Order: sequence, then C-alpha cells, then structure tokens
Amino acid sequence: MYGFEYHKPSSLDEAAKLLADNEEASLIAGGHTLLPTMKQRLAAPSAIVDLGGIADLKGIREEGGNIVVGAITTHDAVAGSDVVQAKIPAMARLAGGIGDPQVRNRGTIGGSIANNDPAADYPAGLVGLGAIVRTNKREIPADDFFVALFETALEEGEIVKEVSFPVPEKAGYAKFHNPASRYAIVGVFVSRGPQGVRVAVTGAGPCVFRVKEMEDALSGNWSADALKGITVPEDELNADLHASAEYRAHLVGVMARRAVQAATA
Repeated sequence: MYGFEYHKPSSLDEAAKLLADNEEASLIAGGHTLLPTMKQRLAAPSAIVDLGGIADLKGIREEGGNIVVGAITTHDAVAGSDVVQAKIPAMARLAGGIGDPQVRNRGTIGGSIANNDPAADYPAGLVGLGAIVRTNKREIPADDFFVALFETALEEGEIVKEVSFPVPEKAGYAKFHNPASRYAIVGVFVSRGPQGVRVAVTGAGPCVFRVKEMEDALSGNWSADALKGITVPEDELNADLHASAEYRAHLVGVMARRAVQAATA
C-alpha cells in the first residue's frame, strides 16, 4: 500500500470540496473493494475521503410512499430495518443475503452501487424496483445509473447521497450464489407496483439488465408458470470458472420463477 492523506469530513459539502481540490482522491465507505486493491497496489489514491462521519448519509426513512436509504447505511441495517421488512421485505432479504456478517456490518448500499460489481445484489434491487439514486448534484433513475462493467453514470466529484425505492405491490428476489463469497452467479429481482412490472438480472452479464419478455408475460399473468419457456440469449453473458454463459442463461429462468414464487405483498 502506498502512502496517502486521510480525511473524515462531517458534511457532504466538505466531502465534495475535498474531492474537487484533489482529483486523485478516492471516497471510502465500507472499504471492501478499495482497501484490498490498495493493499495490492492496484490503486494508489493520494487521499482518502471517509464518508463515515457524515450523519446525513445514514439511516432509513419513509418519504411520500417511498423508502429512502442513506448511502452509508450498511447492508445489515437494511436487512434488520422494521420499515424495510414491512414495506419491501424482498429488499430486506436481498440485503440479508449479501456476503457474511462481517461484510454486512461494514458494507454500504452507496459503496455497492457506486462500485457496480457485475455480481452484486443491490443493482438488481434498484433496477427491479425502479429506484432513484440521489447524489449531491442530481437524481438518476436506476435504469440509467448502471452503465457497464464497474461503470456508473456518476460524474467526477459526484457523491451518492441516498436511494429512494418505490414501495411495490409485490416483489421477490432469488439468487444462485457463489458458496464462498455469496456473490450472485445469477440473481433476479421481480416486482409489480408503481413502476409497472419489472424483472432485473444481476450476475449473469457485465451489468444488471432487464428482461422485457418476462416483464410482458408477468404483466398478463403474475405467476411462475408465465415465465416457462422464456429464455435470454447467452452470447453476451458472463462465462468463468463458476458458470458458463449457457448455464447462466438457464439460471436466469430458474431464478426468475423462484423470485416470483417468493414475491410477497
């Protein structure tokens, strides 16, 4: 690990100014991705801006029929939230299935979505519910936020502030996970609600994506049987030592049906 300056601002404005003053600075929340890459000397920021001291970025609240989650709220806090469990239980289960207890008690929703790992769970939750990502500069629909492999719509100096989730009528999440890391080899989030019927897939491709054919089928018949025979093309899916593209394509259908079966009001 190379040397760096450490800053722990107490406000979002202060954090933004630190980033603006040092273009080689990096933000840190839970640190599960940044710290290992720094230790391996694959990343060498000149300064670290720790968001952990910004109280406005923590917490979960109801707002205008939505559930709003602060950017540095941990996975464990989302999983254990009475509000999330009552309003969007599928999101509570999603958060509770991320990594292990150590990861869930340090990792944050903002850090996860800003990193946009192709096997992360939260991207499926955000796209699957039609969430809005609020930053220190603007609001970004989840459909536009996740751009490509480890790439988002965030601009230079832009910081995730919170995520606003519409409360669905029904929602479910199912994933086939890596037994060691619990990352999603394939995960599917389905919902029916204010944003219509949505089916979002993580783990299968370089970036989270929606399956319109499944959404159309569920719009007419909300049941696992409605998805039988619907497949996704394997030519753009991931292939690695954990699963081939062909197997991931098969898992999309299996996990989608399980997600519908698991969906609760």
